[in-house]
Amino acid sequence: DVQLQAFGGGLVQPGGSLRLSCAASGFTFRTYAMSWFRQAPGKGFEWVSTMNSNGGSTAYTDSVKGRFTISRDNAKNTLFLQMNSLKPEDTAVYYCAKSGDINSRGQGTLVTVSS
Repeated sequence: DVQLQAFGGGLVQPGGSLRLSCAASGFTFRTYAMSWFRQAPGKGFEWVSTMNSNGGSTAYTDSVKGRFTISRDNAKNTLFLQMNSLKPEDTAVYYCAKSGDINSRGQGTLVTVSS
């Protein structure tokens, strides 16, 4: 079974940083493009970022460009999201998923940006 578990969230002040990780198992991680999504309180899912299978290509939603960086370690089946200059509007539960397959997401991690 596909298992994806995100962790590393928490409470951070505006302007702060967090690094999220996502542990993957149950599929050949290195062959899949992977994405981060988020869901703010009371809102739908929003795509945040995608990285291709070998890490050579990335894409970001406009609101996080220049602040967030996606990366991966295929040897450790792990996806990362470095989040800098966090804003209150970044508050959400963050999920990782196979690219284009939001339903593959597993447990998310809550990021709260507040003073």
